[in-house]
Amino acid sequence: MPARLLLLNLLACLWCCAVLNVRFHLAGHHNYAFLLWNLFLAAIPLGLSLGLVRIKRLVFALPLLAIWLLFFPNAPYVLTDLIHLSPHNRGHVPLWLDLLMLLSFALVSLWFGFQSLRIVQHWFARRFSRMTAWSVTLGSLVLSGFGVYLGRFLRWNSWDIVHQPQHLLQDIVSRVLNPLHHGNTWSFTLGFGTLLILAYLVWISATTMQPEQRKIQ
Repeated sequence: MPARLLLLNLLACLWCCAVLNVRFHLAGHHNYAFLLWNLFLAAIPLGLSLGLVRIKRLVFALPLLAIWLLFFPNAPYVLTDLIHLSPHNRGHVPLWLDLLMLLSFALVSLWFGFQSLRIVQHWFARRFSRMTAWSVTLGSLVLSGFGVYLGRFLRWNSWDIVHQPQHLLQDIVSRVLNPLHHGNTWSFTLGFGTLLILAYLVWISATTMQPEQRKIQ
């Protein structure tokens, strides 16, 4: 990872921590401390993808890619933490501060996720083809929508694949085999997955724009 990008990532984390610390000071409690854990989980896919660039053979990359895909939904999941925004029982904390805090964590986490996905996409493009890379990319974003649903509404997390694999797989299989009985699951998966795809395409367009295209006419 370029030093400049690493510095930006660190500054983004420090910004999130600073806003959260202000919130702690005004509220007098640490009710939103879970955001730090969510930010850490969102950074795991980025760390895993950086390890992927050192691997050339698919057979050795598959275990790492599987773990990456397992943790990748943690990055866009933080977007759903906006559900905690409430105008009630706020004490001395202004509503705009909570909005700023939640958006900061959500956007930084999503940025981490997109960085990791871009690295994975480049890895597949170099070793296979651009079509394969885009298929993996778009598939990962849609699957991420499903993962976010499992986390936000069914309260599963990435560690449950180890702690409670049987119950987790039962929930997943029941939704795959009986999609008509789980309309909310697939509606959210399709909707949130589409949103992520659009956001990623916009981000890619902005980051790959040629310098002359960025000049203001």
